[in-house]
Amino acid sequence: MATTRIDMRLDEAVKVAAEKAAALTGMKSLTEYVVRLIEKDAEQVIRDHESITLKDDVFDRFITACDAAEAPNKNLREAMEFAKEQGIQ
Repeated sequence: MATTRIDMRLDEAVKVAAEKAAALTGMKSLTEYVVRLIEKDAEQVIRDHESITLKDDVFDRFITACDAAEAPNKNLREAMEFAKEQGIQ
């Protein structure tokens, strides 16, 4: 059950097109259609920003560099601690 609202203004043409699309896809209402679009898009945007895909050769070079790296120096450890304090993951 929905527990929050979003109020928005649309150009009339956008609203008419969205209502038609909702009807053509069998949605019961414009709200249902908009919610479905938001859910789908939000999931994709979050996925795109929370993951990274590398080509095999790039990943292999990254792992090789990690394996060859020396232990973190003081500045790097301080930067990591600062990031944690700021909530950066």
